[in-house]
Amino acid sequence: MENENTARAIRARAIVAEKNAIQKVGEHTFAVKSQSGEGRYKIDNCSGWKCNCLDHEKRGVDCKHILATKYYLEIQKGSPEGTVTEKVRLTYSQAWTAYNAAQKEEVRLFDALLKDLVQAIPEPEQKMGRPHLPVREVLFCAVQKVYSQLSSRRAYSLFENAIERGQIAHVPSFNMPTILLNKPEITPLLHELIMRSAMPLESIETDFSVDSTGFRTTTFSAYNGEKHHIKRVNRWLKAHICAGVKTNIVTSIAITEENGADCPQFEPLMRKTAESFAIGEVSADKAYSSRDNLEAIDGMGGIAYIPFKKNATGKAKGSSIWHKMYHYFQLHREEFEAHYHKRSNVEATNAAIKRKFGETLKSKNFTAQVNELLAKIVAYNLTVIIHEMHENGVQPDFLHLNSTVCTESPTV
Repeated sequence: MENENTARAIRARAIVAEKNAIQKVGEHTFAVKSQSGEGRYKIDNCSGWKCNCLDHEKRGVDCKHILATKYYLEIQKGSPEGTVTEKVRLTYSQAWTAYNAAQKEEVRLFDALLKDLVQAIPEPEQKMGRPHLPVREVLFCAVQKVYSQLSSRRAYSLFENAIERGQIAHVPSFNMPTILLNKPEITPLLHELIMRSAMPLESIETDFSVDSTGFRTTTFSAYNGEKHHIKRVNRWLKAHICAGVKTNIVTSIAITEENGADCPQFEPLMRKTAESFAIGEVSADKAYSSRDNLEAIDGMGGIAYIPFKKNATGKAKGSSIWHKMYHYFQLHREEFEAHYHKRSNVEATNAAIKRKFGETLKSKNFTAQVNELLAKIVAYNLTVIIHEMHENGVQPDFLHLNSTVCTESPTV
């Protein structure tokens, strides 16, 4: 049976939820109500599942009517009044065995995976002066500190534990991770680590969703208080995220100030994702609706399911994909919504990051705040990988990925 998250399966469950949508008319035949008209389709499972709808006849796959009948048969129950059918709730069960195992192993596996992930960071050549601390080791400690959500001093014991486990060779000063996150040269390294941390799932993820969310800082806007005599307001950073819809892994991210526009970030996020993943479907809300964005995804071989704004028209203006998707949106709204529904996964991703690592950034300046937020995403991705190791048998090998990390690293 098809995966429960596919568009056909979602529509099939909607059919079952309707009263008297499926009727048994023979020993092996059923009549399934059409979702778009008044008629019914004939289902026959005498010698394999068959339906007289166009979708099944042309593609030979289980259509929504066959899937609905299968769900119907699974939930029939006897009663004193005869056979009754319960409505199907559109919810999906948690893989609790894998979830429990991943949670119990997370702390141990996190440090081991992080050690392998940072090994790709190049060390700058030093020709003179006191020996510098290895950048990869200090960055290991910085991400470990962000993961733990401890203060710099309290996290120091984690660095000592990493020495005992052979994950680093030198214990940095408690404030060295903070110093490192204040360096703008670290930003591209963290972006690369996010990409590399997602790459073990390239065979699983083909559909993606894009959205933005805010992270509070501990700095305030003095301008508002002085001019308008209002209470101090926290400044925010805006994270524009592309995430896979199956595992919720973050494949790319852009960070702007709190009023940064959403639409211009869409294409760069997807192009970065396309460096490591095949692009199938991409879903995003109306804020990302533009001809350029639809054209970009079409050029990557994918389909963008982005709702059109109220004032939008189907005029191509040089974009045939805009014209095509506009009419598909208007004439097949139900099918469009089934694809667009995947966008909810990126909202779940944003919620998971904040729930696990908090929505407040402790750093004091913009550069350090950006790097701290990127470190949160690196840590989050590793927790996703740990879950996929237990649920789907993923075996991450960060040391042999076909990816090049920035060739220059800062000195520490």
